[in-house]
Amino acid sequence: MSLSAYHHHLRRAEGPGAAPLVLALHGTGGDESQFAGLAAALAPQAHVLSPRGDVSEHGALRFFRRTGEGIYDMEDLALRTAQMAGWIEAWTAELGASRVLAFGYSNGANILASVAFQRPELFAGIALLHPLIPFEPAARPGLSGLPVLVTAGRRDPICPAPLSQRLSDWFSAQGAEVTLDWHDGGHELRQQEVDALARFAGRVLA
Repeated sequence: MSLSAYHHHLRRAEGPGAAPLVLALHGTGGDESQFAGLAAALAPQAHVLSPRGDVSEHGALRFFRRTGEGIYDMEDLALRTAQMAGWIEAWTAELGASRVLAFGYSNGANILASVAFQRPELFAGIALLHPLIPFEPAARPGLSGLPVLVTAGRRDPICPAPLSQRLSDWFSAQGAEVTLDWHDGGHELRQQEVDALARFAGRVLA
């Protein structure tokens, strides 16, 4: 997979020795700059990598196609999941990263979850901020032991709370080490989620 498969933001770590990589994936309508600063703050000594979604939905950037709210083009999702997995693998090797912590918000969380379903070995931990997986994934024994953070809003109209709970329960059933963090709002990203992500990153990258 080409290192240039996605337009991206990259900050290389300074100093000797292998450094971890923090991968940040934006939501619908965002771009590679949306979470670059947050990723850098989570791990100042890490490499930071953030791709720009290459699917346009009426001008809003995404990582895969959908035909309606919560209705995914599953064939496109499979193709773009493989593309993203290959790109992450290529950059991990290019940077000599010691481990990869990845987080994504909304559409970024969804493509990250899909990659983790297929290639869990790519990650030391994943954080899914307001994910929506409207289908039942196949069992993935390779997720056993993987740290997973899920954050969600109890009144989220885009990612309904029952589906967030179902996804968290599914990861737990695969043996993943799941933390589920709720707030009482909707689809907005709140400070308590950022705080939960910071704690999670500290554990994964310690």
